[in-house]
Amino acid sequence: MSTPKNQSVLKAFAVLKCFHSRDEWLTSCELSRRAKLPEASGYRLIQTLEQIGAVVRGPSGRYRPGMLLVSLAQNVAIGDLLREASQEIMTEVANRLNLTMHLGILEGGMVTYIAKVFTPTSLELHTRPGSQLEAYCSGLGKVLLAALPPDQLDGIILDGTLVALTPHTITDRAQLRLELDCVRKRGYALDNCEIRSDMRCVAVPVHGSAEHIVASLSATDHADRMTEARQNEVRDALLAAAALLERKVFPPDSDLKLRPFHKREHSRHLHGHEALLTIHN
Repeated sequence: MSTPKNQSVLKAFAVLKCFHSRDEWLTSCELSRRAKLPEASGYRLIQTLEQIGAVVRGPSGRYRPGMLLVSLAQNVAIGDLLREASQEIMTEVANRLNLTMHLGILEGGMVTYIAKVFTPTSLELHTRPGSQLEAYCSGLGKVLLAALPPDQLDGIILDGTLVALTPHTITDRAQLRLELDCVRKRGYALDNCEIRSDMRCVAVPVHGSAEHIVASLSATDHADRMTEARQNEVRDALLAAAALLERKVFPPDSDLKLRPFHKREHSRHLHGHEALLTIHN
C-alpha cells in the first residue's frame, strides 16, 4: 500500500506553482482559481503561506513568491542532485552494455562533467567529474547547445575558433548549425570520432521542468564496436535511463513532469528498454 498523500502540502504547492513569471502579482481569487481550490479555503492557505514567507502580499492586495522560496532554492544545486540520483542508473547501463558513461551540464559555454561511470573493460577516458570540454565536438555538448535559444547559441559558437581535434571534427559553423538542427529533430546526438578517432559517443537530454534541458547523458565505446545497430541499442538504453533519472529528480506527482526534448521520434522504444533497468524509484 502506498503512503497516503498529505492534501494540505499538495494544495500549498499547487498555489505556489500558479506563479508563471517572476514579475507576476496575483490576487487570492486568481491564485485559488488557478490552483482549482475553493476561494475560502484558498484564501486561508494563502494566509498561512504569507505567514511563513512563502508568498508576500503587496500594497494592492496581490501576492508573489516570497523570500522563503529564494532561500530554499539557494540550497539546491542541480548538478549535485543529478550526480547523486544518476549513479545507480548509470552504473546499471554501463555494466550491462560495457560502456563509459558521463553526465554533463553546460557552464560558460563549456560542458562540465558532473558524473562518470565505467567498467574495467570499457573504453578508458581521462575524464573526471568537475573537468570541462568544448561543447561543439562532443555528444554531451551538442545536446546542450541544441537546446539553447538562438542568441545564446550564437554567443557560444561565434566566440573563438572551432579547433579540429580529429579529421572528423566539425569546424564549419554553418555545418555545426545543421548538425544541431538534426539533434533537435531526432532527440539525441552523436560524436562520430570528433574528439578521438578511435571512439564514438551517443548522448541524450535530461529534462527539467517547463521544457528545460538541465543536463545530458552519454555513453562512449570504441569506434569499431559502435556500429549502427550498437548505436541504436545504446540510444534506447540512454533514453530509458534519462527518463528514469528525470522521474527520480522531478517526480511525476510534482506536476513538473518533463516535456519532450523535441518530438521524440524514438520515444516508442522507451517502454521496452525501461523494463531492462533493474533500478526502481
